[in-house]
Amino acid sequence: MKPHHLGHLSMLLFAALVAGSFSLGRMAAPHIEPTTLNAVRFIVAAAIVAGLASLSDGWSRQVFAAPWRYVLLAGLYAVYFVAMFEGLKTAEPVSMAAVFTTNPALTAVFGYFIVAQITTARMALAIVIGAIGALWVIFQGDPAAARAFEIGRGETIYFWGCFGHALYSPMLRRLNRGENALAFNACVLAVGAVILSLWAGRDLVQADFDALPGIVWVTIAYTAVFATALSLLCVRYATLRLPSAKVMAYTYLVPSFVILWELALGHGAPALLVVPGIGLTGLALILLLKDE
Repeated sequence: MKPHHLGHLSMLLFAALVAGSFSLGRMAAPHIEPTTLNAVRFIVAAAIVAGLASLSDGWSRQVFAAPWRYVLLAGLYAVYFVAMFEGLKTAEPVSMAAVFTTNPALTAVFGYFIVAQITTARMALAIVIGAIGALWVIFQGDPAAARAFEIGRGETIYFWGCFGHALYSPMLRRLNRGENALAFNACVLAVGAVILSLWAGRDLVQADFDALPGIVWVTIAYTAVFATALSLLCVRYATLRLPSAKVMAYTYLVPSFVILWELALGHGAPALLVVPGIGLTGLALILLLKDE
């Protein structure tokens, strides 16, 4: 299988893994501060990935060159994840996933300015269609809500966090120097753990971890292993083989995967009115992935 085909498969896995963090995060958000949860998940994820890097003999002097790169990349990820879990306190997972689909448009803009990646007319059309589909899902297909443009507090917070995620892909492409993938990601996660621990501050020190319900620990474990460590590897692999806008195109699949997660967790299905919006995001994905 060709490298770019594997890149597409890695992003398909990414979309499914990320979707799970929305559903589980919504269940855990009321019980723990976002900075505390994410500090713990980054610590766990960094330990796992660093161990794998050691087993694969991935550590070299090159990995530790220009450590400021890890501060920048980890800072972008930290802002994104804290905004996500803060938003999940009040917003529904499907609506949050719809906001996540604004990433291709943001990434295309950042990709142009950071790594001079050109967005073609068809890709621009796909991004517009995807944005319309995302808005359809956010407003539950209700024209009155769309006219009033009533976006909840959670969705608003998360939207600003998405800037960090959209910046991550082109910045990674710009800053990568061919290091071992596991060692590189371990450094990003380790620095992210430090940033989030300092950000959490007293909340992390005073948190009563023994009293936390099981769903919080399930969410921490899932997000650390699958939605952080593994998804980060997926993004890094695809980013070095596909244009940034195509990498982020897979975010259009996230709302559909979230619906599957919600059904699997017994939370019920969304209103049928959101189906056209999901269909539009699927069309946007097809247009973005089609070769020029």
